[in-house]
Amino acid sequence: MALSSDPLDDFKRESLRGTSGYFRLGRTHAGQWWLIDPMDRPFFAKGVHGVGADPDATHDPAARLRSWGFNALGCGSDRLYLEEGLPFLRVVDFTSTGTPLNLGGVRLPDVFNADWPRQARERAGQVCEPLAENRQLIGWLSDDNPGWPPIAATDRPGLLQICLSLEPGLAAYHAAWEFVLALHDGKLAAVAAAWGLKLANKESLRGMTKQEQGITTRGYLRDDDRWVREFAQRYFTGTSAAIRLSAPNHLFLGCRWGGPVSEALRTVGATNADASLVDHTELTDALARPVLLGDFSWAAKSFYDEPVARRSLGPTSLERMLRKGRLGLARAVAHPAVVGYVWSRWHDRAGERAPFGSGLVHNDESEACEHTELLTTINDRVEELRAMAMISEELI
Repeated sequence: MALSSDPLDDFKRESLRGTSGYFRLGRTHAGQWWLIDPMDRPFFAKGVHGVGADPDATHDPAARLRSWGFNALGCGSDRLYLEEGLPFLRVVDFTSTGTPLNLGGVRLPDVFNADWPRQARERAGQVCEPLAENRQLIGWLSDDNPGWPPIAATDRPGLLQICLSLEPGLAAYHAAWEFVLALHDGKLAAVAAAWGLKLANKESLRGMTKQEQGITTRGYLRDDDRWVREFAQRYFTGTSAAIRLSAPNHLFLGCRWGGPVSEALRTVGATNADASLVDHTELTDALARPVLLGDFSWAAKSFYDEPVARRSLGPTSLERMLRKGRLGLARAVAHPAVVGYVWSRWHDRAGERAPFGSGLVHNDESEACEHTELLTTINDRVEELRAMAMISEELI
């Protein structure tokens, strides 16, 4: 984008979010969102989660990142954020406070506990205050893959079902039952009728949850959506307030989801954050708020025509993955609401095989050229792709 003598002249002043001298957000007069670095220059974040190196490795991870066109560090990047001067994201990890909820894959703080606001403030103070004046910190994340449940399915209980099945000593258990009974005349029989189930007692629901039998009836999904909004509002209100108290100059970027989430959860998260992380499948033309692609990888199920377990290792599958991935990322970085993306992994997962590993570095520390060569090309063209997208919009 063309810069005037004052880079901020390209931005709508009323759109600016954040503190001068730190990373901020702004929307241009043409309608495109950007991060703004501490020197008031437009900045598009190109990062990777989990960047690190084997102590015996001969390769410099930061040098590798820069050579591939990346300019930022995602979550879990050891101490490189302090040693290399790269802009970075940082996680507070609120799930480590108090007594976390841990059932059915969910790992969240009990936000209905009366002590939750104090616990959140204390955790933010411990983690955020030492970095409160750091100008390379792009923004804070409340948690890294805490285990928000995806949309309920027959083999995957939703958040309301899980909370109703917790141990009775937890505040979220009582809050969930009060919530659902208030919707149905205070009677378990009325809840069961609305959900199209036979529930003899509360224990029968807990038994379904432990056996991973999810409820997917229309009546349940309606109540689950309401509960997700209630739970998420408490979570994001508490985490954002605690972070902003301890690090008022930094952006709040919500939670790292680790994949697609329900519309209710995504909406509440976005409302409470300066910018939020989204999955590439959630990008729509209607997006008005700034977002980051939180876990991008074309070595993901959505870029294949068959499940991971049945992938062939032939050239057709590889070509399909890279073609769809290149187009997906190029379109995403040109989206007017997108201010950056973070590749999902630095190292391959255990058991993954090239060229279908998810990391930029294989577990023997060799470069995953099938990813890095194409990513370097796209990273080097991000500003061009975004400028071209704006020209296309003006011609329509």
